[in-house]
Amino acid sequence: MDYDFSFFLVLGTFVTGIVWGVYALMQRYRLVEAGQPEPVLVEYARSFFPVVLIVLLLRSFLVEPFRIPSGSMMPTLLVGDFILVNKFTYGVRLPVLNTKIIENGAPERGDIVVFRFPKDPTVDYIKRVIGLPGDRIGYYNKQVFVNGTAIKQTPLGVYSGGSQGGSMDGEALLNEELGAVHHDILVRAGEPSAREGEFVVPEGHYFVMGDNRDNSNDSRFWGAVPEANLVGRAFFIWMSWDSGKPGIAFNRIGTILE
Repeated sequence: MDYDFSFFLVLGTFVTGIVWGVYALMQRYRLVEAGQPEPVLVEYARSFFPVVLIVLLLRSFLVEPFRIPSGSMMPTLLVGDFILVNKFTYGVRLPVLNTKIIENGAPERGDIVVFRFPKDPTVDYIKRVIGLPGDRIGYYNKQVFVNGTAIKQTPLGVYSGGSQGGSMDGEALLNEELGAVHHDILVRAGEPSAREGEFVVPEGHYFVMGDNRDNSNDSRFWGAVPEANLVGRAFFIWMSWDSGKPGIAFNRIGTILE
């Protein structure tokens, strides 16, 4: 069990609900004097219980906010982007226990997913789904192969991402087609790939990669992501902070993620 923010939300909801509920029962059965001032603890519990409960329900079953801390998903996501993740796209899970209680759908090739890092489930990662269960994924000379077929890449020139991605300026920018999903990637042209080879995706797992191909710690290095580790699908940038200016990157707010 991971003692993360979800754990403390559940604990807070439980404690405030119990305190408020017990005092309400005491009033009902006249175990407290009529007209007696409400204890401070009960007053706080009554005030905070509905707020904590609503936050718990929204965060656990609908959407959860995340902040992008690294450049592994550039140029799609930049450091300082604040995103929303759909929590019910791949099924509804209980908070803290992460047990799925409602089946809803499965990741598709090209989805941007947030998941608990298999090597350390207390850490959340974000990558793009490349391989589905049973797929044979190859990666050679900066090129992705799915079941023996090369994924189409179209050169777009040289990347120039400004202050939020300045360290990647000069890398090759390409557009990649994963079925119906067209997205941009970055590669270091003329340099060998850090990891090449062929990988078979086990059943119940997903092969993920960062869009910043030569600057991403992903399935090429530590294997596929178990379905049980999925958190949700990233779908929207609601805020972006450009630390290089510093200031808000208004042009990124409202971006729908593909």
